[in-house]
Order: sequence, then structure tokens, then C-alpha cells
Amino acid sequence: MLLRLRSLLFACLFPAVVAGWVPIVMFERHPVWLEEALHWHEYAAIAVATFGLGSYFQCAWHFLQKGRGTVAPFDAPRKLVQRGLYRWVRNPMYLSLGTVVASEAVYFESWRIALYLLCLACIAQIAVVLHEEPELGFRFGAMYEDYKRVVPRWLPRRPRASAFAPDPTNVER
Repeated sequence: MLLRLRSLLFACLFPAVVAGWVPIVMFERHPVWLEEALHWHEYAAIAVATFGLGSYFQCAWHFLQKGRGTVAPFDAPRKLVQRGLYRWVRNPMYLSLGTVVASEAVYFESWRIALYLLCLACIAQIAVVLHEEPELGFRFGAMYEDYKRVVPRWLPRRPRASAFAPDPTNVER
């Protein structure tokens, strides 16, 4: 129960700050919500942002259910998650939140939010290459190395049917 509560708290808090508070409050003057009729690009941005948030929460759910951990770095999954969007791409959470921030840049027609997204992308690349991948390689060994060979880091690709046979060695470490 405590794990679920921690997971829910961090899963909601992180995107609220990264994809909500920072781009809207910090970079945009006063956001005007529905003061005038929405244009087509604003409807499209809302739809894409909704997809991005849904994808993010699906990943958080897999971390909790399959990985037995949370999205918080200090409470990481104890098992390697290879289900859901993780079959298509190794970093779907970053991509999901990036999709939300990109949608906000379109919705608000904001170059500042687009620049913020570019900064987030650079930070994510550095964090993944220098910290996350070596850490996951250390924690999960050959299983993670096999996963890296099959699943791309950033550009989603359709998974191969035979790529993810159940692995009995995927135990808590």
C-alpha cells in the first residue's frame, strides 16, 4: 500500500512540475484559458498532451506493477520493465513528458516553452547516457544489455515478437 501511495505521489508531482508549473507559470505570462474560441492547433495540442499524459501514467503503472518500484529515482523499480511502451522505446516517460511540453509550446505559441523543451531534451540525453544506462547495466547485467540491443533509446520502433521471452532471472536485486 505504501509503495502505491509513493508511486502515485511522485508520478503526479513530477509531471505537474516539469510539464505543468515550469512551462506555464515560469515561461508564459498569464495563460488565458478559454477567454476566446480555441483554434484548431489548440485542440490538436490538447489532444496530443492528453495522449502524452496517458502514456506517462501507463509507464508509471508498469513501474509499479511489473517493476515493483516507482518513477522516483530514489525508489526505482527492482525488476527490469520491458512491457507496454517499454517494448517500443527505452525511455517512454521522457518522451511522454516531452510530448506534453511540446503540446504546450504549440498551444501557447511560445518559443520560450519550445526552448525549455530543447533544454529538457539535452538534459535527458545526458542523464540517460551518463547515469541511467550505466546504472541499469550494473543492476540488471546481461538482461539489460540484451534489452538495449533490441529496443531503441529515443525513436520508437515496433517490437520483434521473439525479442521479449519471459526471463526467469529477472529477480529483485
